[in-house]
Amino acid sequence: IVLGQIQHFVTMPDINTNHLDKQQVQLLAEMCILIDEYDNKIGAETKKNCHLNKNTEKRLLHQAFSVFLFNNENKLLLQQMSDAKITFPDCFTNKCCSHPVSNPGELQENDALGVQRAAQRRLHAELGIPPGREHEIDYSPLVRKNVTLHPYPNKMKNYCYVKEITRTTFEKSSQW
Repeated sequence: IVLGQIQHFVTMPDINTNHLDKQQVQLLAEMCILIDEYDNKIGAETKKNCHLNKNTEKRLLHQAFSVFLFNNENKLLLQQMSDAKITFPDCFTNKCCSHPVSNPGELQENDALGVQRAAQRRLHAELGIPPGREHEIDYSPLVRKNVTLHPYPNKMKNYCYVKEITRTTFEKSSQW
């Protein structure tokens, strides 16, 4: 995953999806945008294949984003992932991390418009925040806005806003 110039390699084990939440399984079929080490688009692959352990050596480098949402009191929204999540269940993380998908609207590169659209799509899907162009969204989107949350229960278990984060803030946290 490329976040600016920082690369994170995240994998998941080969999994049987029969017992998993249907919506999350559908999300594994989304087509991520494959890129080279210079962020040039070179193809597309399913989210599942991009993250499977057996594909780690193939280096299926793909675009991703991470939204950090602050309210008007400069408190960062953190969420505890649902136990039903495929990746990082029960862990605390920022809200939200995902991938632009390989469709015309999210492939647009000018002003990172594709990434902005992807972030808005996921904020709406995960938190019920209506789409709207935020002036701070970029490859590591920052959103400063008071919002009313309507989280999808199979994505999020709990959430809170924090003023300060330290290494010991939470026992469980995702690597994001």
